[in-house]
Amino acid sequence: MIEHILHGLELAGEAVNLFAVALIVAGFMLAAARYLLRLRRLDVEENFTGFKIELGHALTLGLEILIIADVIETITVEPSFASLQTLALLVVIRTLLGWSLCLEIEGRWPWQTASEGQEDE
Repeated sequence: MIEHILHGLELAGEAVNLFAVALIVAGFMLAAARYLLRLRRLDVEENFTGFKIELGHALTLGLEILIIADVIETITVEPSFASLQTLALLVVIRTLLGWSLCLEIEGRWPWQTASEGQEDE
């Protein structure tokens, strides 16, 4: 019985991984299509900034979902201190990437209010 549950969780982890990757790829394709559609209507810099923001949103969401997949995989694999360390390292790296994406997209750190980020400029 437990083996069936663990196997189901392994499949769920793989499905979540695939979903996250598909989301990132779809986000890139959508952002690229919108970039191309706006080429003639917008200034080059404004269009590129919009592209970066849309791509950053897709990456941020994909990274969050990949963390969920890592947690599921860590639970289903034989729990050990080494797998816990790997999970912690992945979460830290992906969190730092998420923070840097937030800074790039919104011009402020995630813990700052919108007015704090604008005061620094």
